[in-house]
Parts: sequence; C-alpha cells; structure tokens
Amino acid sequence: MTNGNSNACLTVENKVPVLRQKDIMTEKKATSPCRKLYFVIQLMYIDEENLITHHNSYWKMVQDILKAAPSSVGLIDQISEYILANNYYRALKLTKKLMDYEQEVMNRV
Repeated sequence: MTNGNSNACLTVENKVPVLRQKDIMTEKKATSPCRKLYFVIQLMYIDEENLITHHNSYWKMVQDILKAAPSSVGLIDQISEYILANNYYRALKLTKKLMDYEQEVMNRV
C-alpha cells in the first residue's frame, strides 16, 4: 500500500501492523547501533512469526549499547518496557529519540 499525492482515507479491516513510510527503516539504512535496534524492533512489529529471534537480537543489542553508552539507560529501560508489553509501535517511536541521542553523543566525540 502506498499513499499517493492526495489525501486519502484508508480503512484496514483486519489486524495487521501498519507503518507509514517515514517510520520505515531499511536494513541498508540501519548503520549505527541504535538504528539497528530500531530495525529489529520494526521486525518485531511486522514479523510475528520470528518474534523470538528478534527478541534475542534486541536484548543482545541492548547489552552492547549500554556497555558503549551507559547514559542511554533511561531511554533503553522505557523502550524495553514497551517491548515486554508487546507494544512495538510505541517502542519504535521512543527509539527515534534514542537515535537522536546517539547522534548527539557522536557529534560531541
């Protein structure tokens, strides 16, 4: 499904995850630890059949991020709460803030 140039009203009549284009991260664009984390959460949201694999990847990435940037623990904790509650869309939204924080840290270095 692609949104055209004009406004449209879309009705989804079944339970299916939907992401707007601005929320989609391709694997190619997942070029930093927090972007990769976002990509894995996105997979959790859209690929329920491989949820265990995506969760395992998530927790490994979280450990690595916290080792590299312990100051990110507050955001990571909030994101993880959403993950544990299976609220992947909210986790994605919050991970955007984590990516912004990552960029701020990288700019200081």
